[in-house]
Amino acid sequence: MVSDKVKTKMSQSSWIRAMFEEGEKLRKQYGSDKVFDFSLGNPFSEPPKAIKDTLKNFINSNEPGLHKYMNNAGHPDVREKIAKHIYKNTGIDLTEKHIIMTCGAAGALNVVFKTILNPGDEVIIFSPYFPEYLAYIDNHGGKAIISPCRPDTFEPNIEDLETKITPATKAILLNSPNNPTGAVYSENILNNMAELVHKKEREYSTNILIISDEPYNQLVYSNKPVPSILKIFPNSAVINSFSKSLSLPGERIGYIAVNPSIADAELLINGMVYANRILGFVNAPSLFQKVIAKCLDEKADINIYKERRDYLYHHLIRLGFSCVLPQGAFYLFPKALIDDDVELVRRALKYNLLLVPGRGFGCPGYIRISYSVSMDTIRNSIPAFEALAAEFS
Repeated sequence: MVSDKVKTKMSQSSWIRAMFEEGEKLRKQYGSDKVFDFSLGNPFSEPPKAIKDTLKNFINSNEPGLHKYMNNAGHPDVREKIAKHIYKNTGIDLTEKHIIMTCGAAGALNVVFKTILNPGDEVIIFSPYFPEYLAYIDNHGGKAIISPCRPDTFEPNIEDLETKITPATKAILLNSPNNPTGAVYSENILNNMAELVHKKEREYSTNILIISDEPYNQLVYSNKPVPSILKIFPNSAVINSFSKSLSLPGERIGYIAVNPSIADAELLINGMVYANRILGFVNAPSLFQKVIAKCLDEKADINIYKERRDYLYHHLIRLGFSCVLPQGAFYLFPKALIDDDVELVRRALKYNLLLVPGRGFGCPGYIRISYSVSMDTIRNSIPAFEALAAEFS
């Protein structure tokens, strides 16, 4: 009864999930404290106290309509607050009509692709990439075009990007801070990209939508602000969620912010609202729309992740790994100690060490390490990393 396409996709199962499931077996065999699972990007910290307090207040309130249907775009008052929040941080003057509440960033990306893609339209993504991007694009008849990042910074390679833009290019998908590398794209790189995109749009008489997937935008280790895509690219939409910044991945709450500079912004927004409905999302979770609207200024404790990054990075470098120091998110993406990243990951299992091969992110020869785990797990894992490195010294 399962379609051939789904059977094929299932056989190409996510490496992230595969390693997590391997970890479940090891935990049953050895106990959780003896297994060092760096496979899954689950936020380590709990939601801020303000989230829990606000949730309690709403549950105990008698606010009418709190659990009922609303406009498919979401509660107007919530969207207005998000628009004002974006204006405060970027200076871009949005209104509630430019905001569509969604079931997380994954739901938002599917809404955008459903709205804009005709069969065969191309979406450029940069490798290494979050692997589900391929599925989201394929879901709606699009074709993913891969542009490798620069290995010294993991930022987009503008020269390569120029060769990938064609008359069929409908969108370019950005992810900064990045999963899996932790790279934060510089304003200089983004400005150069904007110049190139404008040139190609004129050359081909097309409009290219820049989609910026930003679930990690609050997890940045420098005081330098992350450049605003809405300010750099007129034809742009920002995807955001509160899964990582407020540790709410299970609540599936996010939004799309559409740049008001887009010529047919109203038509695009109406299309997204329609797609939100017909994809079966209908609307984002009502209760958590209200909760996050009152907690937009809450921040993740970045020092929790910085401590983990610095400690693990130091030991990996000491052991001979080569790694670009991540500037955001909660991942390290070092070169594997051998060319075959899958073999390295398999050997790591001997030491109850769960890593994810880079080829799962379109970048063979690397491994991803999610340091969104306890400091005890990280400290106790160092002998396992030492034993693994000793095999190849």
